[in-house]
Amino acid sequence: MNDSDPFYMLNALWFKPDGGHEKYQEYMTAVTPLIKKYNAKVHSSFYVPQQALIGKFDADMIFFVKWPSWNAFNEFANDPDYQPIMQIREDAIANSLLIRCAKM
Repeated sequence: MNDSDPFYMLNALWFKPDGGHEKYQEYMTAVTPLIKKYNAKVHSSFYVPQQALIGKFDADMIFFVKWPSWNAFNEFANDPDYQPIMQIREDAIANSLLIRCAKM
């Protein structure tokens, strides 16, 4: 995979109890304009995993974001405008799993 190729980021999230889900909604509202600035977009609906049939997986929510390149993702992650928004994310989630995926 080339760093200039588009990719999909699987986001798996575990919310903090007592308001984590609501706080994450606040994060999504705040981060959406910045994601658009880097030509990325939420590519899928948001899903609630119901049951792991093989293996252990108990995330509260999963979804994909399509990024135009790894370089764009890194620019987004290091954008000074993202730093205060990132704190909202940290206040919302207890754990997360981000997986860079290529379309087959």
